[in-house]
Amino acid sequence: MFTGLVESKIPLIQSLDIGPGRRMVFDLGALAHSEGKPVALGDSIALSGCCLTVVEIEGSKCHFELGSETLSKTKFGRLQVGQYVNCERSLRVGDRMGGHFVTGHVDGLGRVTGIRTEGPWSFYEFSAPIALLRQMAPKGSITVDGVSLTLVEANDILFSVALIPHTLSVTTLGDLVQGDQVHLETDLLAKYIARQLAAGS
Repeated sequence: MFTGLVESKIPLIQSLDIGPGRRMVFDLGALAHSEGKPVALGDSIALSGCCLTVVEIEGSKCHFELGSETLSKTKFGRLQVGQYVNCERSLRVGDRMGGHFVTGHVDGLGRVTGIRTEGPWSFYEFSAPIALLRQMAPKGSITVDGVSLTLVEANDILFSVALIPHTLSVTTLGDLVQGDQVHLETDLLAKYIARQLAAGS
C-alpha cells in the first residue's frame, strides 16, 4: 500500500530483455539506504505508480523484473535508459498518511491533452478510457504516474488536475508535454462503488 506522495525521482540505468519480460535497474540514490527504512530484497516499491518487487540490490541500484503483462499495460515497455520515474516505498504500520490509499496497480493509461499555466501553477488535462473516467469525480482523488492528486474536473471526455510548483519540481509531472502517456490508478473507494452499481443493475 502507498500514499501517492513521491519520495524521489530516480533514473533507469539499465534495461535487459529476458524472455518475454524485462529486467530494469534503477538507481535509488540515498533513498536505498535511508535511515530507519533501507530498501531490502523483496520490498514492494511504486515506480511511477506501478508496484514492483526488488529482486536484486547492488549498492543504491535496485533490480526489478517486469513480465509481459506489466510491459503491455504500462509505459515501461517504452522507457529509455536515462529517463526518470517517480519512486515511493511502501507504507509501514504507523506511517503518516498524507495522500490517499494507493495500491500500486495501474488501471490504465491516460494521455496529456492540454497544459495551461497560471503564474507558478499548471493545469493539466488528460484523456482516459471511459471506464476510468466514470470512476472519477471533481474534488476526488486520482493517482497520475504515482502522484496523489485532487481532481479539478472529471467528465466522460477528460479529467484535469492543478499542480503546485513543488509537485512540478519534485516529480516527473513537471516534465510532461502534450501527447505523453501516464499511468492512472483511480480511487479504491470509487472502484467498490462502481462494482456495486454494476452488480445492482
